[in-house]
Amino acid sequence: MPISRRSFMLSTVGVAGAAMIGAPIQSAFAAKTYRYKYANNLPPSHPMNLRAKEMAKKIEEETNGAFKLQVFPSSQLGSDTETLNQLRSGAVEFFTLSGLILSTLVPAAAISGVGFAFPDYDTVWKSMDGELGSYIRSEIERHNLVVMEKIWDNGFREITTSNRPIASPDDFRDLKIRVPVSPLWTSMFKALQSSPASINFNEVYSALQTKVVDAQENPLAIIQTAKLFEVQKYCSLTNHMWDGFWFLGNKDAWHRLPKEIQTVVAKHINEAGMQERVDVHALNDELQKKLTTEGMQFNTPDTAPIRAQLKQAGFYSEWKKNFGDKAWAILEGSVGSLA
Repeated sequence: MPISRRSFMLSTVGVAGAAMIGAPIQSAFAAKTYRYKYANNLPPSHPMNLRAKEMAKKIEEETNGAFKLQVFPSSQLGSDTETLNQLRSGAVEFFTLSGLILSTLVPAAAISGVGFAFPDYDTVWKSMDGELGSYIRSEIERHNLVVMEKIWDNGFREITTSNRPIASPDDFRDLKIRVPVSPLWTSMFKALQSSPASINFNEVYSALQTKVVDAQENPLAIIQTAKLFEVQKYCSLTNHMWDGFWFLGNKDAWHRLPKEIQTVVAKHINEAGMQERVDVHALNDELQKKLTTEGMQFNTPDTAPIRAQLKQAGFYSEWKKNFGDKAWAILEGSVGSLA
């Protein structure tokens, strides 16, 4: 059948149009390939890294290979302090960090870790996905960093010891305990008359093994994945602090990305963070049994006397002054009166 020039042109345009409709993302992401690094301080088996690997794959697929994210777990690129400096300089594009450790740069980031502030997870997520989280993110952004909307879960922190369980405030006296490099932790354990030592996480196992310290505190997921049960005997379920990881980005590196890629990256990071929250919660339900089979002995102390000692020692009034009336009011608006 003869085909006229006009019919041929119309059919060609139609096919081209259909192709354009079928591949808008490919055309938007075809110009350049971005290769970014994401560092964290947790073992590869932790839910954070499992979800991060999935997240990286989804981002690469949705951007048709235009954005490739390489994950560096277990402090491979340096200690928390070193990696935060690399993030700020642009040597690393993304880094997840506890707000309590981030407080060495952004003091307000530590407010979510005030001792015994959150009674349960419902209160945590109401606060961190609400006004308190919004306030902290605004403070982080003032320090020339990008921060994703959803904070990742690190869990409630428990105390492990090699020499005695924690059953009352008296058991904290003179306890050599490792704490992260953060003034809030040091202040809290000093108020409990312990002897806190600030040690980066990648050095914790060896510090416990060589008896530089006798105790440490972390969520159950980290106690398990970092094999701290090999060098600790007791685990006291104090739930003394909730801790989460802010997903941070270098501002210049972030703004180098086209808007289309920023949207895809942020979407998958936040989705992965929400999935990681579920993973950590489910994992904690299983870990006490697993750690018991590894030889750890568990107890659940009454925390009311411990909190009373903190209040009597001026811990809450000190940090209310440090954080300021506005931030403290936002915190108490979510969790109730503390000081």
